Parts: sequence; structure tokens; C-alpha cells
Amino acid sequence: MRFAGNVIWFVLGGWYIALLWLLGALVFAISIIGLPFTRSAIEMAKLSAFPFGMDVVHIRDLDLQEEIPLEGLVGFILNILWACTFGIVLFFAYLTAGVVSCMTIILIPFGLQSFKLAALSLFPVGQRVVPVEVANMIREEKARMRMDQFRR
Repeated sequence: MRFAGNVIWFVLGGWYIALLWLLGALVFAISIIGLPFTRSAIEMAKLSAFPFGMDVVHIRDLDLQEEIPLEGLVGFILNILWACTFGIVLFFAYLTAGVVSCMTIILIPFGLQSFKLAALSLFPVGQRVVPVEVANMIREEKARMRMDQFRR
């Protein structure tokens, strides 16, 4: 089912939005300052092209580390810069695709994917694309760690 959903998504416009992400990655890769955006944009391009069966986790949850360079103030500033440049364009592209998809009953799953991607398009720095199963395992491990803290 994931394969069919990804093929239909890609044909109906996923390729176009993935190209917008790659264009953003290319523009920021030209400057040395924009290199953190490049990795995030490429991760989101993968998700934009084939969103079914994939999920996004923050790098601190993926690495289970307390402090990560792209977190905190630096990550916040990078995300604001992204949101003010390509992020807002991608946000409205996803939002439009989501509204149009939800107008028909059969495309509602695609609309929901569009809305999920719209939220991610504003603040992609520090996010990694992983399979849904891996994301669930990460969330379960994080929940176990929190429970251990409460039990002490």
C-alpha cells in the first residue's frame, strides 16, 4: 500500500515539491553559511517525494544525546532564516496541495500528508527522515527513558 501511495503521490506532484526542496538546498549549498540547510532540505526532499511509510524525528531523539550543535539558539536562528526564505513558499505549496486533495474523498490521505509536510516545511533544521517503524522505536525508547526518570 505504501508503494502505491508513494507512486501516486510522486506522479500527482510530489516530484515538483521535492524539486523545490532541492532548489532550496542548492541555493544554500552555494554559500558556506547555508550548509546546515542543505542537509535538512535534502532530508525533506526525500520525504516530499515519497512520504508514505516515512516519518520525521529530531536528531537529539535519533542520537539520544543531550546536546547537539543544531539545537537551541543556533537551530532556532537557522529555522527562522529558512522559514523566511524557502520555508514560507513550501508551506503554502503544501497547504494548497492539502486543501485541493481534501476536496475529494479519495485523496484525503494525500491531503493529510500535505498538511504534515506543511508543518515541517517551516522548521526543517535538525529533522531526519526515517521509516515509520524506526520512528516508533525511537519514541518508545524515549518514553521508556522518561518513565525511568519518574520511577527514581
